[in-house]
Order: sequence, then C-alpha cells, then structure tokens
Amino acid sequence: MLRTVKPKNARSKRAMQARESKEVEDARTAIFVKGTHTGEKVNGVMKELMALKRPNAISFSKKNTVRPFEDPASLEFWAQKNDASLFVVGQSTKKRPDGLTFVRMFDHRVLDMCEVGVDMFKSMAEFKTPKATPGHKPMLHFASDLFDSHPRFVQLKSLLVDFFNGEVIDSICLAGLEHVISVSLGPTPPALNAATTTLEASSSTGATSSSTSALPKVHIRAYTIRLLASGTRVPRVELTPMGPFVDLTLRRHQEADAELLKQAMRRPKLRKQEVEKGLGKKRKNLEVDEMGDLRGRIHVGKQDLDRLQTRKMKGLKASRDDELMEVDEEDEGGNGESDGEEGGSLRKRRRAQ
Repeated sequence: MLRTVKPKNARSKRAMQARESKEVEDARTAIFVKGTHTGEKVNGVMKELMALKRPNAISFSKKNTVRPFEDPASLEFWAQKNDASLFVVGQSTKKRPDGLTFVRMFDHRVLDMCEVGVDMFKSMAEFKTPKATPGHKPMLHFASDLFDSHPRFVQLKSLLVDFFNGEVIDSICLAGLEHVISVSLGPTPPALNAATTTLEASSSTGATSSSTSALPKVHIRAYTIRLLASGTRVPRVELTPMGPFVDLTLRRHQEADAELLKQAMRRPKLRKQEVEKGLGKKRKNLEVDEMGDLRGRIHVGKQDLDRLQTRKMKGLKASRDDELMEVDEEDEGGNGESDGEEGGSLRKRRRAQ
C-alpha cells in the first residue's frame, strides 16, 4: 500500500483534497487491465468499452498476472495510485474463455465484482454510421423486470450504471443526447419467471455452472439518436445502430460486504442544495442570489440616534451671521430692561472679538 504523505505545499494539498470523498462525486475513472492471456474477442470488447468510457478511462498496455477473485491486492494498489474506482479485467483461460470481470472499488478496497463471458461481439467499424462524440452522457435503457428483482441482474445493472454514467448533472440540453445504450435479456425460462421473487444470490465466492446456465444472456446494444422534425415541439426520434453489439453470459460474482456497503451508501446530513451553494449547517443567515453571489444578513439591535457621537467638523459649526440673526430676533421679541441689558452685553462681546 502507498504510504500517507503529508502535503509540503499548497499544490500538493489541493491534489490531496481533490481525492477526498465528496457529497457529489466526480465522474468515475475506469482502468482496463489485460491478464496473462487475452484473445482477439476480449481485446476488441475492451477497446470498444474504453471508447464509450472516454475521457475517464485508463488502459494498461502490458499484460499483468492478476486474479481478482483470489488476490485483489494489485487492484487496490492501482486504485489508490490512479484514484480510480472501476476496473475491467480481461482474461481468457481454458476453463473460462473470453472472460471480463467488472470490479467496483470503495475507499481503494474491492466492493463487489461480477464476471461475464463474451459470446458475441460486433465492433463499431462494422457499422458504417455516424458515431457519438466522446465524453457525452449516454441514455441507459434496461429492458427487463429481472433488473429490478433478480439479485444477479440487480448487481449487473448497478455496475453498468456506474460504468457508463459520467458526471452528475441536474439538466441536459436535448441536443446533447447523442446515443443510447440498451441492455436487454434473452428468453427467460418459465421456472425463473415463477421463482424470481424467491431466488437468492449465490455464495460470495462464485456461482456454480448449473445456476449460471439457467440465467438468460445479456444483450448490450448502442445506437445514435437522430432528432427529426415532427410538426410539434416534441421531435421525432430515430435510432441508428452505432455499435458495439455485445452478448454476455453471467459467470462468477462476489457480493459487497455488508459493513463496507453501509459505509459506501452513507450520506452526510447536509442537503445537496446546501453543498452546491457552499452553505453549511452552522452558517446561518446566508443565501445565494440569482447571480450566484453569497449574501449575508446581520441582525443589529435598535440604536438611539440622539446619543450618537458624530465627528466634530468646522463646516458644521454655525456662522457669525446666523448668531447675529438669532440675537436680533431675541431682542425684538424681548420686553423689559433685563432683555436690553443682555442684548447689549452680547453686542459688546462681539465687537471686542
């Protein structure tokens, strides 16, 4: 395992903070690893899946001796080194030919795995049609009730959603929907339909050949979307085969550990809207306006303006003419000798000045 290094400068500190857990996670990075022996079919499927996953995909060119179900130490090391949470391991042996293993990580540890066998593969090059732009989010379509009821297909659906899903967004422009990935199942045996709700998952180490042979095949198809004029606001949608077309058979699998799954599903108490606005639970009286600026509100007690101490300035003093006018008004309205004496004394003082 990699040793924990304390950041020495601001740049390395920002890099370490970018790898910390977040309320709204970034797009998952997938690493494609080739085993000791991979056939032409496995190499083609991995190449096409990496093309759909770009730019969040890393390919290891060299072959590696890796066995995910026996020893996941290499995967955990690569996950921590490359900050990746998904793996696609290709391996072809005499017992399990043309095999692909989807591995999902949490906290740089293996969460769950699912192994599939490639039965049929058609590349994008075989379809002379326009292709989708790399990096665009695809639409995912799962056409079977078993994806919501059977434990094996529920796990496969969750893995495929995490694999093809990109960044978390609130809305998307209609013109940004360029392709759709459809995942369907082959003919389902009547016995499986009748006992779908009572079936239980196999052991965590793997599944027997008899149990996996009874499961239907998985068909993955990719199409490009064409929006045509329909005379209304809603356009007419046409699908054009883009590729790749892949048929898969379920093999071994490993379920997630209950305690590790509980940690992976844990969410902080802050709501998503508060995280987007940069607000916390302790920061009250803060709001974000329509322009995205953070504004605060301050509560101040009632002030007595009569006792307010202002700055003494010469420009605010009364002039001599104003004082003379006030004195003349007092002399005109005053009666008796006392008023005349006071007015005369004030005039003498001003003359002396």
